[in-house]
Amino acid sequence: MFEFDQYLGFLAFLTILTIGFWLMIFLLMFVVPYWLGGNLMEFWKERRKAKQAKRLEE
Repeated sequence: MFEFDQYLGFLAFLTILTIGFWLMIFLLMFVVPYWLGGNLMEFWKERRKAKQAKRLEE
């Protein structure tokens, strides 16, 4: 059977694995869409501003 230090190592492994899993879920579900959405909004604002500046020059 397991000795106590092997048991602690197994628990540490499971803890690190679980933390990594939930961190990946958090990043994929919230951080990446937030980042992409913000970049798209800034891109559209810049394009709109450039079109307005071009229209004013004409």
